[in-house]
Formats: sequence, structure tokens, C-alpha cells
Amino acid sequence: MKDFWLSSGHHLLDRDAAGRLTVTDAFLKAYFARPELLPPEDACEAEVMLHHQLLMHDPRRPIAAHEIAAMQDPDARENWTFMTAFRDRLLAAPSLEAAYLELARGSAADTPPLFMNQLAQLVLRNALDGGADAATLRAAELFYRPQRVTFHEGTLLLADAETIEVHEQNRHTSPLLSMLGGPAVTELEILDDENAASYFDRSDAFDMVLGLGHADSASRRGLAAAMQDWIRHLLFIEVKIDPVERVEDDDWAWFIGLDAEATRIGNTLWTQEELDPEDAERILALFRLSFSDPREARAEIGGRPVWLILAMTPDRMVRMKPQNLIASLPLRAADQ
Repeated sequence: MKDFWLSSGHHLLDRDAAGRLTVTDAFLKAYFARPELLPPEDACEAEVMLHHQLLMHDPRRPIAAHEIAAMQDPDARENWTFMTAFRDRLLAAPSLEAAYLELARGSAADTPPLFMNQLAQLVLRNALDGGADAATLRAAELFYRPQRVTFHEGTLLLADAETIEVHEQNRHTSPLLSMLGGPAVTELEILDDENAASYFDRSDAFDMVLGLGHADSASRRGLAAAMQDWIRHLLFIEVKIDPVERVEDDDWAWFIGLDAEATRIGNTLWTQEELDPEDAERILALFRLSFSDPREARAEIGGRPVWLILAMTPDRMVRMKPQNLIASLPLRAADQ
């Protein structure tokens, strides 16, 4: 079996009898070792000491409010307040999946996007365990990595935003790269049938570009497959998700925006308001979701489809919110 997304730390977690991820000390220590959580060089003694004790000794030990209050930097105090709440939530939940469900259904707004993305990657890695389709795995990166959209030679390309930022910074320091011009995304390798096998060795580099293609393309089918597995893993519900070119339905039963921009656009369409042409151009992909068992859906949905919308922001970014697939899915059980 090919491994992928090792940097997520999934191999440091245990699994319960149901295959759910459970927290270990090794995982928590590795989490505290992440670059985002390392105290900066000018950190005060209180922050350095707390981080050292958690990383080197007991990552589960309670963190008192006065320990955070003793930190000199207000940003550090805020960061540690969020971090403590997040760690305690993971420890209190029976599994990481349970913690994610709790956040998705209620308090995700109080959790920094960084933590939500990292947790989504872990849960998704577990949901896709054993997956061997590179297109599905690369498309699944949208769940937890913001993407930069580029239209190049008639093709819609998605590249990891952080990776593109690094390449653009390198251009500023390289006269040759600046002289060559062209979008930075063209300097990266586009995933295709010939290089798909190399994805697994470089999955943590996030340096492969995804050509979103038409509705029947491998990338869109891959994203649909990842969403199916995501819902199955978290909710134990079977759905069928198909990419479509357009919504041929004058009377929507339900829609889910896969990101904030898509939700805004969908709300406009839902209220039958006229959609601004610029907003229409921001829609990148559409999907039709149907319940394998219509009895799982709300009574008013029945066997009618649920439409999924993926869109980009005005600055051509895609910031997918996979929690929307959980919190907004019209389930009959949620009405009970």
C-alpha cells in the first residue's frame, strides 16, 4: 500500500475498533513541534518554558490560565489560548473524527482555520486510506490547502497557494526567472497519467498542479470521489456525487456551497435573484449529490438532488470548507 501525506502525522495516531483516529502522546508532541507552534527567538521565558514542558515531557498536562497570562506578547497569549482549547477538545473527544464533527456542527467559527485544515487533513487521510488514485488524492488537497486559480492556454489550473507564493518570491530574487515571465504555475508539473505514480513520493511537497478540466475529467471525478468518502467516513451515509457541467433544475431542493464564495453565489440563485456575470464566472465546478437511500434525507428532499457549488474569490483563490458538506447536508436525522 502506498503512503501519502506523511507530514500530517497520521502514522503517530492510534485507531479504535471502528477505525477512528485516537490521540497519542507521540502525536501531540509532534504537533507541538510544528513550525507554527514553535516559540519565536524573542519569546518570553513563560512561553518557552510552557512549550518545552509540553513538547519534551507531558503534552497532555493541564494548562492554567495564569500560565498564558504570564506571556508578554499579546499575540502569543491569543495563540496559546486557541491552541489550548483545540488540544483540550481533541483530548476530550473519543476520536479525531468526533472532534471534527463537533466543530463542523457548532463551533468551527471559534477555531482558527489553520487548526481546522490540519484536522481535516488527518480525518481525510484516514477516510482515503489505501487510496491509489493520484487524481483523487490531489483533488482532495482542496479540503485543507488553499488553491490559486490560473487560466492558461484555455485550461483551468489549480496550484497550491503556498507553493505558488514561494515560487513568486524566488522570481523576485532571480532576474532570469523574472525575465522569462509567464504565470508561476507553468513552472510546476501538471498532474497527468504519465506522472501520476510520482504523486506518492512528493505528496507532502504540494507541488503538483491540478487541471480541473471538464465534468468528466479525472480531477473532477476525483474530487467527487473524495467528497463521497468524506461523507461516508464521518456520517456513515452513502451518497453518489457526480460532476456536472450545469444545473438543469429550475426548482432546487437544496444546495451546498463548498466555500464561502460559493455559498454567497448559491444564496443569490436560491432567492432567484439575477446573478452578476462576474459572479457567474467565479463558479469553477458543479456537482449533483444524491442519497443512496432517500430515507436518509429530509422529507422535503426525498429523491431530489442536492447541488454542490465550488467557486473562487475575486482574487482567484479557492478556500474549500469541507465542514459545509457535514453541517449543511439535509439529513432526516438532523430534524429529529
